[in-house]
Amino acid sequence: MIAGKRYNGLEVDIWSSGVTLYAMLCGYLPFEDPNTAILYKKILKGDFEIPEFLSSKAEAFLKGLLCIDPKNRLTLEKIKKSPWY
Repeated sequence: MIAGKRYNGLEVDIWSSGVTLYAMLCGYLPFEDPNTAILYKKILKGDFEIPEFLSSKAEAFLKGLLCIDPKNRLTLEKIKKSPWY
């Protein structure tokens, strides 16, 4: 949505759920910066770090949810089949 591309509700909702899950697991947001322009750049690039305390399954799941390319993002079917889920 920041990029101004066409809105696809399900794909955006899956990405948003990844942001929420990241915050619940890590205790902070995946994308943070006091400068809004830099924050948007981080979001558009998918520039976030996975803390070392997360399992490899949780890491893979979050990366799948927060994938910036909607075509490569996890679908509902793939979410249900995920080992972490």
